[in-house]
Amino acid sequence: MNASTVAETLYRLGVQARAASRAMARASAADKARALRELARLLRARGQPLATANQTDLDRARAAGDLSAPMLDRLKLTPAIIETCAQGCEQLAAMPDVVGEMSGLRQQPSGIRVGQMRVPIGVFGMIYESRPNVTIEAASLSIKSGNACILRGGSEALASNQALAALVREALEQAGLPPDAVQLVPTADRAAVGYLIAMPDYVDLIIPRGGRGLIERISREAKVPVIKHLDGNCHTYVDDSCDLDLAVTVTDNAKTQKYSPCNATESLLVARGVAGAFLPRIGVVFAAKGVEMRCDAESKAILQTVPGAHVADATEADWSAEYLAPVISIKVVAGVDDAIAHINRYSSHHTDAILTRDHDHAQRFLREVDSASVMVNASTRFADGFEYGLSAEIGISTDKFHARGPVGVEGLTSLKWVVLGQGQVRG
Repeated sequence: MNASTVAETLYRLGVQARAASRAMARASAADKARALRELARLLRARGQPLATANQTDLDRARAAGDLSAPMLDRLKLTPAIIETCAQGCEQLAAMPDVVGEMSGLRQQPSGIRVGQMRVPIGVFGMIYESRPNVTIEAASLSIKSGNACILRGGSEALASNQALAALVREALEQAGLPPDAVQLVPTADRAAVGYLIAMPDYVDLIIPRGGRGLIERISREAKVPVIKHLDGNCHTYVDDSCDLDLAVTVTDNAKTQKYSPCNATESLLVARGVAGAFLPRIGVVFAAKGVEMRCDAESKAILQTVPGAHVADATEADWSAEYLAPVISIKVVAGVDDAIAHINRYSSHHTDAILTRDHDHAQRFLREVDSASVMVNASTRFADGFEYGLSAEIGISTDKFHARGPVGVEGLTSLKWVVLGQGQVRG
């Protein structure tokens, strides 16, 4: 497409999305659930056409040779992934509908009752890379929350995304809902992103999922609000009053259960009072799993005695690094005050955990650590919409307004004030 054609296409999608959003805002809970259950059925029934479309993307990506092995793996739309998507749709369909809920109604001296009602955001744009299953996650959450959405997936997954989006439109039509409630940008032209993030008349919110470069660009250029997180520099702090066995088990899981997610622990802080007992034990675990430990001088002096340990000196950059790899930064701190100060300076404000038996330390950590998720005696890997009982998530937000942490159905809604009266007038 040339520039004018791309602009016209995005304008048309915006107009259609805005009209569809008004219909979705008044859609019944039963109709939205019907659409989600029908989408689950179609995903299971159309496995072969989906596999064919996905193979087109995989063949094109392999021929181009510009995707790494992990990115190719993320591009795959396997039967297991399709089944997970279908189950997610069914779980959302079974959840209570939050749209229209009223809360906090209080009668005022004037006789009016004042409260808040949960309502859809309106139209959101979703910009994402590689994983085609995100098309279904975004579409299903949009349907459940009564919104309309415009999806712009990566060019490497265009055929897969088009096939999935066609099923979403079919499911919406079967449920009597507007098919334009979920639209896919039909071009891989990168100019489309620029138009999508600069249409405040038609788009109320942008949600990017991808690499730091993509998110920084969108945050810089968007003319509508953005829900985002740039990095996942998550911390685990081992307090001097911890249960050592618990601390070893949880720290191991937080770092090594899976290296690539944004909720994996990247930095380990250890109170000086327990460092001599804890660090040799976790060092043995990390050495056995090939985890490189980038240490301050105090932790290095302890860990370099562990047989087979891969120990290096930490640089200033390591304290704020997101490795997404078998690498972890380690620092000995004086105690909980030092740990909180370090985290608030270097954390990406995603997820941070304290492992402790001290109730006061736990409460201080919860109150004072400035992150979207703060945990006590649990692995940072739990920072996930499914694990939080949201059924599905559209992303993680480290912003402080509206939605923070895993963003599920409620994160795609907002609250407006409602006033219920019986003819009262203000004197």
